[in-house]
Amino acid sequence: MPGFYGMGKVLGKVQFTLFAKWEVEGREAIPPRGPLIVAANHLSNADPPVIMCSFTRRLNFLAKEGLFVNRPITSFLRRSGAHPVKADGQDLRALRWSLRMLARDAAVLVFPEGTRSKTAALQEGKPGIGYLALRTQAPVLPVAVTGTERIPGMWRVAFPMCRIGVKIGAPFTLPAAEGKLSREAMRQASDTIMERIAQLLPPKYRGIYASRLNTGRDE
Repeated sequence: MPGFYGMGKVLGKVQFTLFAKWEVEGREAIPPRGPLIVAANHLSNADPPVIMCSFTRRLNFLAKEGLFVNRPITSFLRRSGAHPVKADGQDLRALRWSLRMLARDAAVLVFPEGTRSKTAALQEGKPGIGYLALRTQAPVLPVAVTGTERIPGMWRVAFPMCRIGVKIGAPFTLPAAEGKLSREAMRQASDTIMERIAQLLPPKYRGIYASRLNTGRDE
């Protein structure tokens, strides 16, 4: 008998299958075990459930603390794998939580942009994802989401009525950094991760990373 998380995935899959054209590519690339940083672009509040339903293993993720408005909702979010993070992304407690989860061989879903894109195009990634990847040396799995920007609000997640795509790339590990991590090293690591996400996205979604891929680093 599946637990709360498993039942949520079952219901989510039914909803996305019946009320959207939901396509997932690359599930075979998901490591079945071990620490994993799942890095995805962010278009909508629907992104976490869409990605979680697209994966073959449990995901834990950071959600803005404003969603944890009362005890029932907080309980629901935490049982769904969510942990609160401050809106500005400067949250040491959330970072420590991510480090603990990876130390336990869990998979952690991170949105490197820190907030939803209002234009659906990629924004600059925050250095935090670079720090997490360099500090833990956990494999990074890039994920590209398309279509969820057409879901106007959380109430429509159950009936999205649109085309939703999830493309999962190949996992990779960043080279280990020597000594104390500098902000420049974290920024470069973040850019590398964002470029891997951009490679999986259609050109109109690539935003500020489109020109970088056009210089010859696109696949």
